[in-house]
Amino acid sequence: MKDLARMHPLTNLLLENRNILDADEKLRFIAPDYERDSHDPFLILNMERVVERILRAMKNEEKIIIYGDYDCDGIPGSVILHDLFKKIGYAHFSNYIPHRHHEGYGLNKEAIINFAKGGVSLIVTVDCGITDVPEVTLANELGVDVIITDHHLPQAILPPAYAILNSKQADDHYPDDMLCGAGVAFKLSQAILLRGNFAHIPLGWEKWLLDMAGLSTIADMVPLVKENRMLAYYGLKVLRKSPRPGLIALLKEAGTFQFELTEEDVGFTIGPRINAASRMDVPLRAFELLATDDVVFAKERAKFLSNLNNERKSEVARMVKEAMQHLEERTLQAVIVIGNPKWKVGVAGIVANKIAEHYNRPTFVWGKEGSSIIKGSCRSDGRINLVELMCAVPDGVFLDKGGHEFSGGFSISPEYIHTLEDQLTLAHGGMPKKEKPEVNYTVDTELTVRDVNERTYLAITQLAPFGVGNPKPHFFFRGVIIVSVEMFGKEKNHLKLVLTDAFGGRTHAIGFFMTPESFPLIDVSSGKKIDLVATFEKSFFRGRPELRLRIVSIS
Repeated sequence: MKDLARMHPLTNLLLENRNILDADEKLRFIAPDYERDSHDPFLILNMERVVERILRAMKNEEKIIIYGDYDCDGIPGSVILHDLFKKIGYAHFSNYIPHRHHEGYGLNKEAIINFAKGGVSLIVTVDCGITDVPEVTLANELGVDVIITDHHLPQAILPPAYAILNSKQADDHYPDDMLCGAGVAFKLSQAILLRGNFAHIPLGWEKWLLDMAGLSTIADMVPLVKENRMLAYYGLKVLRKSPRPGLIALLKEAGTFQFELTEEDVGFTIGPRINAASRMDVPLRAFELLATDDVVFAKERAKFLSNLNNERKSEVARMVKEAMQHLEERTLQAVIVIGNPKWKVGVAGIVANKIAEHYNRPTFVWGKEGSSIIKGSCRSDGRINLVELMCAVPDGVFLDKGGHEFSGGFSISPEYIHTLEDQLTLAHGGMPKKEKPEVNYTVDTELTVRDVNERTYLAITQLAPFGVGNPKPHFFFRGVIIVSVEMFGKEKNHLKLVLTDAFGGRTHAIGFFMTPESFPLIDVSSGKKIDLVATFEKSFFRGRPELRLRIVSIS
């Protein structure tokens, strides 16, 4: 689309609802461009120093460790550098993904000692390290340089690393400081290729790495604006045609069509299976899946991760049920802290999220699984910064802490766990709070059932991919008539409505994990008239495309 005259009026309205008003800005948003929207990687603070050190290590054939976090940001980011080094032809490197339970988040001292014994002289982190002051100090003492690439919030004291790539640093003026960990790894890859003068690598080859950069950009829920929009937009394009055997096998195992892949498939199909490796088993399994060239091995790993993901769902359901039973018997404070020595630390974040949503309070969930140290995850209620909350607790309570504004991780000695809720509640009382809206969506405009068609869907998808910073459009349907009500799925726990209205249209609307009883004040039955808020989606279940609505609310 080269001008606004050809733009669907709905597309134009949706852009303006997102405060995108200038004509050029509108065209830039609906048509991302790789060259135009990709900033010079050397604008990132310390990039020259980082690239010089890595190229020097390659020239001297030093042993390099790529040390990546164990989630769906660190693992794809690690794959980016793995693929880059392989393409360059550099053999003296290894990837290392720490075990979530045995080693914890970030750099691990025992691992660093083993690296040094094995002759490693350079560690490059991916999506971790920004708070690891003692660990980097140890590496320096052992003669190992550390380059930190991260995007988490820096704390007051930075690790004494050889160099740090993290645009959230005070002196960094990169145009987009919200890149995810894999996004930072991608920018590092661009920079290495620009300075390295690798004649055997075709110009633009790094675009094949966009599948991993885009995967993490969507899965890690960073704002999909500025450069992140370009990474997600082209990342999806590359994912749809990626030749990675592991990705192909994973999508086939999940029944997802690669050529029709959407941001929702990344968030609800790929991401959970990658994360299941660290939550339930060994995170290296997910890295092996994405990095392998072996088709048979890829199928084996895809099946393994799919089974792990099913186990993860069962474990979460059990823990949530147990937590809710305990909380119903307690007088709740402003902050919830709940845990059990037998609970799996790997799924604590998912449980914390569900509890925080249910009780509308910041929630800290912990477990031990046989360890001497209590570890856990926390989620905000949307009104308070968790990193600031944890930092407001007296020194010595947390052994380790970190994360983002609304999600984080922590470890704590058993002696402090019984007073942690009191300490956090006290700190919470003295902190500024954000206003939280009653609903987490905005209705973009009113439509009729007849508007549920391919032309409207195409107008909406001009703004895709959707996510944080670019929410999926929500639409209001007034006075629609329920033709039929059906429950579907293996357990009959999903709602499907056939709808019509006075204008003669007809469509389906579905709500996962909804029943007619989900709307206690409304009669959701055949023949009744309702008002509906919904989003558009296209399903490819069993290979058949179906345009339908996704229920948000009924009134």
